[in-house]
Amino acid sequence: MHGEYKVPGGKLVVVDLEERDGRIAEFRLAGDFFLEPDEALGAINAAVDGLPVETDAAAIAAAVRAALPEGAQLLGFTPEAVGTAVRRALVTAPGWRDFDWEIVHEHPVSPRMNLALDEVLTTRVGDGRRRPTLRIWEWNESAVVIGSFQSLRNEVDPQGALTHGFDVVRRISGGGAMMMAANSIVTYSLYVPASLVAGLTFADSYAFLDDWVLQALRSLGIEATYQPLNDIASPQGKIGGAAQKRLANGGVLHHATLSYDMDGQVMTEVLRIGREKLSDKGTVSAAKRVDPLRRQTGLTREAIIERFIETFAKLYGAVPGTISDEEYAEAEALVTSKFATDAWLNRVP
Repeated sequence: MHGEYKVPGGKLVVVDLEERDGRIAEFRLAGDFFLEPDEALGAINAAVDGLPVETDAAAIAAAVRAALPEGAQLLGFTPEAVGTAVRRALVTAPGWRDFDWEIVHEHPVSPRMNLALDEVLTTRVGDGRRRPTLRIWEWNESAVVIGSFQSLRNEVDPQGALTHGFDVVRRISGGGAMMMAANSIVTYSLYVPASLVAGLTFADSYAFLDDWVLQALRSLGIEATYQPLNDIASPQGKIGGAAQKRLANGGVLHHATLSYDMDGQVMTEVLRIGREKLSDKGTVSAAKRVDPLRRQTGLTREAIIERFIETFAKLYGAVPGTISDEEYAEAEALVTSKFATDAWLNRVP
């Protein structure tokens, strides 16, 4: 059995093992990480060898940590990363390059249509009717997109949204509200089969699915990191956040919104951002939490998107794709029946 796990912002961890009588055997760890002293590698192999195959990632990590020689240094990976790679090997989880990927970047559509496309394309990937896909959003009006479980009245100031021309819509994934001013953010969606994240905890899957964008941001000179559970950040502040929805048919939606430019004053007038929410962020204003890509890079939004597409294609062999007329029609019907209805928007008043 073979398993791989790319540590977000770190190195590749590779494991090979066999199963004998319900236990891990012939365990071997490899990768492009750094490890001192040399004998620590043998200690890790010995710690995992013989563990029951049902041992979870946390228990594997604990066994590895307990076996490390005093003063051992693990650079670019952790005992937890070893545990994750082992679990992925035991469930025979495929890697990114085991799939044929498409990248879709098409004409602008309404915020509601973008949300409907997310549901349609995730469903089709889960059903096997579409290849795994990265889609870059384009939209033709400003909107506040609230999470599936957020209270509408608690998150949005209706007068502020009206004054500044923001529609208000609700997505199918959880997480917090995003203020999506036209041409001021970069949003992308990944539609993947559940097998890609097999063996990962729900929390770990966030960083795993966004590691490619960290690499793209670093190629632009941004010291991007992932901050649990779902924030993409730099030393200067938060860049964006991600959210997920897992469908019963095995389709996984993972989407993220990154700030390209923003008006902090408008943000505070459109969103109801209370002091309680900000208290654990160590800041006194919502605007100071965010550091947009335009300020950090000086590049146009189009240039940043181009780098994102180039990076994803290079890493995973993705090719340009399209959304079919049938998929657009299905999404339009879903806008009418769901995303444009008051019942959906007010499902959590």
